[in-house]
Order: sequence, then C-alpha cells, then structure tokens
Amino acid sequence: MRLFRKLLRFSNGESGVTFIETIVALAILGMIGVTFLNGLTTASKAVLITDRQTTATNLAQSQMEWVKNADYSPTGQYLPAPIPGSKDYIDYSAAISAQSLNTPDNGIQKITVRIYHSGEPVMILEGYKVDR
Repeated sequence: MRLFRKLLRFSNGESGVTFIETIVALAILGMIGVTFLNGLTTASKAVLITDRQTTATNLAQSQMEWVKNADYSPTGQYLPAPIPGSKDYIDYSAAISAQSLNTPDNGIQKITVRIYHSGEPVMILEGYKVDR
C-alpha cells in the first residue's frame, strides 16, 4: 500500500513534455526552417543575377575596346568581337551600333554596345570613337 501511494504521489507531480508542447516546439522549428530555406533561395537568386551582370559588363567592356581598337569606319558598321567559347559565356551575344555625332562625319562617333543573354537585353554600354 505504501508503494502504491508513493507511485500516485510521483505520477501526480510528474513533470514531462505534453503532446501540445511537442507540437508547438515542432511548429516553431518548422517556421525557423522555412525562413532559413527562404533566405537560401533569395541568396542563390542574388548570386545568379550578380553573375549575369558581371559577365555582361565584362563582355560589354571588351566589345567596346574591340571597337575602339578597330579602324575607323565612316559608315559606322563594326563587327562584334568573338565571344569566348567557355561555359560562362553560353547564350550571350553582342550587338554594336555607331552613329556620327555630326553631319557630315567629322571623325567622332557614338558607339553603343548591347549585350544579350538568351535574347534578353542585359547591358548597354555607350562610348565614343575618334578617327585618329
């Protein structure tokens, strides 16, 4: 009988984790997990956008240097430089346009380099070319 009373006393004062406490803890842990995964997704997208912009900027600058080093064309037609064949430049293309600032052409042209990725414009770079 004494043992039974001790057991009853022990079970009445028992401190343990209830089912509701467990569910609440799991819900909080789930929310933290979702927030963490959302942050990873956002960071991943930011890295992709930054990589695309950096690649386009490098291509635009190299195309502009290509045109500035080419012979002056009074017609304003310049072919783009070959785009490197590495995997970083897949689906990138360049278009170059030039227009004379004055009529008749006095040897100064405004050069516009447009960089596209998968047909979508990514970067526009403008500069000037002088007939020297």
